[in-house]
Amino acid sequence: MIEQIEAVLRQLNIELYRITEQVQESVECFFIRKRLDLKRGTDLTDYAVTVFRAFEKETPQGKEKQLGSSVVNIYPGMAGEEIREALAQAYQAAALVCNAYYELNAGKREAFVPAGGSLAGQSLEETVRQMAEALYAPDTSSKVFINSAEIFAQRVVRRIVNSRGVDVSFETYSVSGEYVVQCVEPQDVETHHQFAYRDADTAALRKSVEEALAVTRARAEAKNPPKAGTYTILLSAEQMRIVLGYYMKRASTGLVYQKYSNYEIGTAAQGQDIQGDALTIYLKAKDPYSAEGIPMKDRLLLEEGTVRTLHGGSRFAYYLGVEPTGEYSCISVPTGSRTMEELKAGPYLHIVSFSDFQMDELTGHFAGEIRLAFLYDGKTVTPVTGGSVNGSILETQGHMTFSTERYQDERYEGPYAVRIEGVQVAGA
Repeated sequence: MIEQIEAVLRQLNIELYRITEQVQESVECFFIRKRLDLKRGTDLTDYAVTVFRAFEKETPQGKEKQLGSSVVNIYPGMAGEEIREALAQAYQAAALVCNAYYELNAGKREAFVPAGGSLAGQSLEETVRQMAEALYAPDTSSKVFINSAEIFAQRVVRRIVNSRGVDVSFETYSVSGEYVVQCVEPQDVETHHQFAYRDADTAALRKSVEEALAVTRARAEAKNPPKAGTYTILLSAEQMRIVLGYYMKRASTGLVYQKYSNYEIGTAAQGQDIQGDALTIYLKAKDPYSAEGIPMKDRLLLEEGTVRTLHGGSRFAYYLGVEPTGEYSCISVPTGSRTMEELKAGPYLHIVSFSDFQMDELTGHFAGEIRLAFLYDGKTVTPVTGGSVNGSILETQGHMTFSTERYQDERYEGPYAVRIEGVQVAGA
C-alpha cells in the first residue's frame, strides 16, 4: 500500500511527504465485579499521509520561503482514484498553511525493531489474563471492592517513510485499563483509577490496587475539607509525573522557539537558590523512533537543576539550529534524599486524590480540587475532602524535597512523593 501511495504522489508531482503505516491488534475485556462481561478484539490498518508544499509568500520584508503541510488518512480498500483525490486535496490545503520553511529529517532504510520485554513473548489474551489476576488479587473485602474494570492489551507495528529517505519500522506492546473502586460504608463512594504499562508489571498493578482500595475506604470516612490557609503539602504517585513533567514541557523546542519558554542549554531551570533537592531528570525513549522517524535515545534533560537538552521534532529544531531529537513523553528521575517518614515530619497535608490536578507549563501554576487528603496537625492524621490547592512551581521549586521510595508508570519513573512548602489551600 505504501508503494501505491508513493506512486500516486509522484503522479501528482508532490515531492515532500511522510507516510505512517500503523497495524494495530488489540484485545479488550470489560468486567463487572470479578465477572468477565464482554470481550472483543480489533485488527486495524491505516495510513496517515502528511503532504508538504514549499512556496514563497510576499511579506513586508520581501519574499519568504514557506512550508505548508496537511494530513490525510488513507484506508485499505480505497480505490486508486479515491486516493488520488484525497492526496490532491491535501496538497491544495497545504498551500493555506504558512509556516516558515524547514527541512524534513533525512535518513535511510533501517532494520525492523521488534519489541522487547515480557509482553512481546506472549499472546494478548495471556497479557489480559495476567493483569486481571493481578488487578483482582487484593480485592477481598465486601465493603470496599472493584465494581467494574476494563483492560486493553495492544500490539502496534508502525512503519514511517518520508521523501528524504527515512524508512523505519518498529513494534510496541502495551497494556492499559481503568477500574472503579466502591466503598459502601460509612457512606457510598466511588473512585476512578487508571493504569498503563509497557511490560507485564503485575506487582506494580497489585500495589496500585491496594492503595486504591485504602484510598477509597478513607474517602468514605472523610467528611470535612481542611481549613483554608498555607500548608506544607505532599504530592505522590501519578501527580509526580504532572509536577516534574513541567520541566520536560518547558524544554521543548516548540515552546522555546515561540518564546513561551526561556530555556536554553545552561539555564538554571530550578532557580539560583536551591535549598531542597537539586533535580536531575532524564528523557526516556519509549520507542526507537519518533513520529517523524527520528532515532530516539535516552537523554539528560536537567543536571542538578541545569538544562542540558532541548527536545523536539524537525520543524522547531531547524528554526533554533539544534539537533532534532524527537518529542519525549516519559521522564526518569533519581530518588530523593528523604524517606516518606522523614517527609512526614511536622504538620502536612498529603493530597492523594484530586478531581483534576493540572500544571500550566507556560506559567508554572498548579491547581486541583481535593477529593481526598490526609491532614497531620502534629498529633493526629485525619482524612479530609473538599477544598482546592493553588500554587506556583516557580515559587516553590527551590525548596522541594523528594522521597527515596519510588513510583513507576508508563510515562514516569522516579521518587514516589515530593514535599512542597508554603502552598495555598482553599477550604473551610
